[in-house]
Parts: sequence; structure tokens; C-alpha cells
Amino acid sequence: MRVKIINPNTSLEMTQSIYKAAREAARPDTEIVAVSPAQGPISIENFHDQFIAVWGMLEEVRKGIKEKYDAFIIAAACDPGINPAREISPVPVIGIGEASLYLACLVAAKFSIITVMKRIVPLIEEVPKRAGLMDRCASIRSTNLTVLDTEHDPGRVIQELKAESRKAVLEDGAEAICLGCSGMVKYVEELEKELGVPVFDGVVSAVKLAEILVDLRKKTSKVLTYQTPAAKLYKGLPTIFESR
Repeated sequence: MRVKIINPNTSLEMTQSIYKAAREAARPDTEIVAVSPAQGPISIENFHDQFIAVWGMLEEVRKGIKEKYDAFIIAAACDPGINPAREISPVPVIGIGEASLYLACLVAAKFSIITVMKRIVPLIEEVPKRAGLMDRCASIRSTNLTVLDTEHDPGRVIQELKAESRKAVLEDGAEAICLGCSGMVKYVEELEKELGVPVFDGVVSAVKLAEILVDLRKKTSKVLTYQTPAAKLYKGLPTIFESR
């Protein structure tokens, strides 16, 4: 099978880290390709960043449809553009945010999400809301990190992740931890040893779910919500964005 991972921001360094984690998690017979859009924000830390990033992400989905990929993964924890991506894609589109939450719910009654800066929390909150999992969410905790800090300052990252994760378990009642940034993938093992609870990274979670869905030959439902958009002209926009 062929899985295309789209990092919606334009940080190539982060895209490489995402690819490495995905390749290590995937089966030998799963082809993994990881890309970033040619245009867009270097990181996604607010709704404006998210909106701009969706344009380039959807372009990569459209390219991937022509290239006959079996599944797509959107590799940002706020799952930007997940609904329009599913509208245009006949094959599964998995967001790393929701993927980690779904898996956490299979082994724990309550999970907490640990993310980067406080400014991004409103974006992250939308993920359990959209998935119908707010009653399973013990808390969403933020660190003092930016998205790009997760690539450049590992000592500080693990220190802050441990501190907020401990609070989530001891104070909030979390029984599993979901990491709310694609740049946190490399810290799962150390956090699990420290906390004694399951820790889920979205990239690895999404890869394994993509493999399952493709193995089961499941496609995106087109009955209503994710029905392919009707063809129409979008004035002033590149033709790649036109419905067809």
C-alpha cells in the first residue's frame, strides 16, 4: 500500500522527522511518502496559520489522488482541513490528532492532550469536540514551547512534557497521554517510562490506522457529509481549487 503523509506546515526539518517516525512504525510493505506544501506557514500556532495551511495541504491531497495513493495522513495535531480533504478524497484521510485520541480510548477511560504553547489550545480543543470525545478528555495542557522548539531544543521539550504530563495524570485523572504536536513523536518511549501510562503520538497512530483501513478495503463514505463537492467555478483562484 502507498500512504502519503502531508505536513501542513512548510518546515522540511519537521517533515523529515515525521517521515522517520512513520517509516519506523509502518510495515515493510507499506510505502511512506512525506511532503510539505510549497506555500504556507512555517508552523501552525493559531487559526490564521491553520486557514492558510489548508490551501497547500488540499493541493497535496489532489496531487495524491492523481498519483493513486491508498490513504492520506494530515500531520498536524489540530487536523487542519480534515473535512474538505475527505470531501475530495475517495480514500481514507486520517488526522494525527484524532488518530491518537481514538487509540487512547481503547486502553484508557480518560486521556489528556499535552501540546505546545497556550495559544494553540483553542485549535486542539476542536479535535476531541469534532470526534465526540470531550467526555473522555480529562484535560488539555500546554507547555511554553513553540512548534519549532520541538525540533530544536529536545532537552527542554522532554522536561516540559514530563512536567505537564505528570500534572495531567496526578491532578486531572488522565489514564493515557496524547501528544498534541507532530514534533513530539520522538519522546513517546521516555514519557511512558516516566509516567507509567500509555502515551500516544499521532503520526504513529495514524500510520497504523491507515494500514488497517486499507487492509479492510474501506473508502471514504460519500453518502452525505463527505460527498464530493459539485463542480463549480471558484473565481480568482487557481484551477486546482475548483470543484470537479
